[in-house]
Amino acid sequence: MPENPFTDVLKFLFGTAHDYNPFGAARYISVVFYLLIIGGSAYVAWRNWSTDPSQRSAKHVYIWLMRLTAAGMWYQGTIWKLPLPVSDAFVFWTGALAKYTSFAPHAWLVKTVFLPYIFLLQPVIYLTEIFFTITLSLGVLTRLGALLAVLFTAHLWIGLYNDPTEWPWTYVAIMVSHGMFVATAAGRSLGMDNLLRRSPPLFLARAPALRRAFDLAT
Repeated sequence: MPENPFTDVLKFLFGTAHDYNPFGAARYISVVFYLLIIGGSAYVAWRNWSTDPSQRSAKHVYIWLMRLTAAGMWYQGTIWKLPLPVSDAFVFWTGALAKYTSFAPHAWLVKTVFLPYIFLLQPVIYLTEIFFTITLSLGVLTRLGALLAVLFTAHLWIGLYNDPTEWPWTYVAIMVSHGMFVATAAGRSLGMDNLLRRSPPLFLARAPALRRAFDLAT
């Protein structure tokens, strides 16, 4: 029976999708999803809603839901990169970057740096996508995380541009949506960024340069 997006999501949430089960531990993966993305994000949103009347608007709820959806996308993308340090799927798609890239220097980079040191690269990529998951779900340092996600996706867009099985506009859409997270400072909508900006830690008050960097990242 063909898959559909509704049953596919339910299978993922209840840990019954074999594609998301590299260690026979799909249910544990789903528990992490519940606790981090849904539970943590909901708690932060509630804290904002209950303590800051300006957060109680449809606009902020909508931005929060878009952040949460994007975080789910990044988290699901981390699962096929298991097991660490190297998975067959990651080797395949890294090699595809060299094969289908738009620019020769990019192919050289993949062949001479990425593939020979893939045992170091894959854990870094995995942790990078976990960072995107955390920053978007909790709304913390969201402008920084979303900007890095734009650059990360641009790398994939360039590298897979000539792959006949890929649609380049998919990557453009991801870049545009995350660019909007940067432009709208999405973490200030029911996120940790709003809480931290309202009550910044003391060390930020004592370090103007660090406070400026924090303001830019949130």
